[in-house]
Amino acid sequence: MGDHHRIFAILLLSAPLAACIPASAPPQRPAPPVVTTPAPPSLADNPLGYDDVSGGDSKPTWVLQPVAAKAREVPASLYTVRPGDTLRAIGEMTHAGSEAIAMENDLAPPYTLVPGQRLRIPAGLYHRVAAGETGIGIAHAYGADWGEIVTINALAEPYILRVGQRLRLPADARPLTPKQVDVATRAAAFSLDIDDIATGSQPALAANKAPAAASAAPRKPVTAAIATPAAFTGRFVWPVPGKVIAKFGPLAPGKVNQGINIATPAGTPIHAVANGVVSYAGDQIAVYGGLILIDHGGGWVSAYGHAQQLDVRRGQSVKAGDVIGLAGATGQVQTPQLHFQLRKNRIPVDPLKQLPAR
Repeated sequence: MGDHHRIFAILLLSAPLAACIPASAPPQRPAPPVVTTPAPPSLADNPLGYDDVSGGDSKPTWVLQPVAAKAREVPASLYTVRPGDTLRAIGEMTHAGSEAIAMENDLAPPYTLVPGQRLRIPAGLYHRVAAGETGIGIAHAYGADWGEIVTINALAEPYILRVGQRLRLPADARPLTPKQVDVATRAAAFSLDIDDIATGSQPALAANKAPAAASAAPRKPVTAAIATPAAFTGRFVWPVPGKVIAKFGPLAPGKVNQGINIATPAGTPIHAVANGVVSYAGDQIAVYGGLILIDHGGGWVSAYGHAQQLDVRRGQSVKAGDVIGLAGATGQVQTPQLHFQLRKNRIPVDPLKQLPAR
């Protein structure tokens, strides 16, 4: 394949990781297999069914509900507010996203409208979210970058889409056939990053439905949107013992470490660094192998990569110090280690500045 064809394929197939305005007012190269073993002694009877590295699902949440790529092209226009209008209702009438309308007109919560007010309706391609769709799934369906969708729609924590919400798509987005989406999902050029999963893997909910509550011991896979902690509580603890072999920041020209790497023997227990809810446990990001993401609330997310065993699943609540898996050398590393990240409001921060000195 020529270089120009390869570049085109990457642009077509790659997609990198929602709050919405209230109704009243986001072949893949196979990762090295993650070795699963029986649950810890306290779970010897395996009540959680830890038999699948993706957290108990045969597929990750973002592909459980296929996305019908039926976005609508909306021309730019002006709308005059009438008595009783809400931003959501105006979005329904114009087929534009209420978030995009708010941004276009510099509106801020609680989005109070005045009869006679003139609103600019921004042109664009808008996708109407259906039940169970995820941000990553929607991005796949249009060959788009989920991170860009988050930005142009000003989506924010907890990143749970609502049924009927209209997402404005990037200018280069285009509807793909189900076959094209399947190829994109499996292609070597396709990639996801930690931010994609942290912000785009929650299934959409109906406007009047609350997210599922986290459980300390979910007995079956949680495929609905999960309620996350309202705020971060406590302090962080170290996830594993060992020497830091790669620090946060630039590693080499063009390469940046978004966390730290800690050398630790294979089989070393990995501990949750703070209270939170597991938002992902699987091996869909080949570079990290076995990976766990925990939402701690307040915009904080922790990530644990290269695990050889995952002992938690999506939707499980954990406490600081709980064992969540075992360290290993899965993914693109040669020696046992833990890749550990901390993110605040989607931005990677230096874990060494947040963890206690040792």
